[in-house]
Amino acid sequence: MKLTMTPVAYAALAIAVITSPLMAQAQSDAQSKGLEIAKEAEARDLGWQGSKSKLQMVLQNRHGSKTTRELRRQSLEVTDEKLGDKSLVIFDSPRDIKGTALLSHTKVLDPDDQWLFLPALKRVKRISSANKSGPFVGSEFAFEDLLAQEVGKYEYAFLKEEKVDGQDCFVVRRIPRYKNSGYKKQIVWWDKAEYRVQKIEFYDRKDSLLKTLTYGGYKKYAEKYWRPDSMNMVNHQNGKQTLLQFQEWELGLKLTDSAFTPAKLKRAR
Repeated sequence: MKLTMTPVAYAALAIAVITSPLMAQAQSDAQSKGLEIAKEAEARDLGWQGSKSKLQMVLQNRHGSKTTRELRRQSLEVTDEKLGDKSLVIFDSPRDIKGTALLSHTKVLDPDDQWLFLPALKRVKRISSANKSGPFVGSEFAFEDLLAQEVGKYEYAFLKEEKVDGQDCFVVRRIPRYKNSGYKKQIVWWDKAEYRVQKIEFYDRKDSLLKTLTYGGYKKYAEKYWRPDSMNMVNHQNGKQTLLQFQEWELGLKLTDSAFTPAKLKRAR
């Protein structure tokens, strides 16, 4: 039996032949532009060397009740393209969490290294790479959220341009390339004026919106580096949120690797 194609089938085939290369080119262009935006944002923030900040962490449950913690953070810029920055977070209050410290060594595609010191147990616990999506000391920030957002950790695609709080922004999808991420994708809004992150949406492994992180009150330090006064993480699935309020920023500090080792965690002050 001889099979023939109808005119409609011929038209559909012709459209597919024509549009397929165009769609592939559009996808490639979106990926290139997304990566270009991420690289520009990174380039504008190079050279800060070391930083310290004091901040409050305000935890709010779904009923509006709040708990406040005082903590400090210091970071070391790492220029090796295969590695990422290092950071140390130390809690000062309240008493039940005082002395708790988290040390993070960001990698690009290799498993990140993180260690948590718990004063009650008087020991340093290594965080498994499979547990990076877990909540950090009861907050809405996951352990992986506290790692440096190195460009090479993600695949990118430009989506559109959109205003956020009156600012023109690039909207870029990024997909984690590293193993054991708790996120299927993230949507990032970078402002077009200074390439500062204004907002990030986090989608869980089922591709449902999990959390939104909003940055606010940017100030410029050392005449070049923009840092936010606040970062607010809202969990849309459990109704909780965690607000980080920065009180002081110091940049251009001469910190050394020796301050960011697991052996120093127990003596972190």
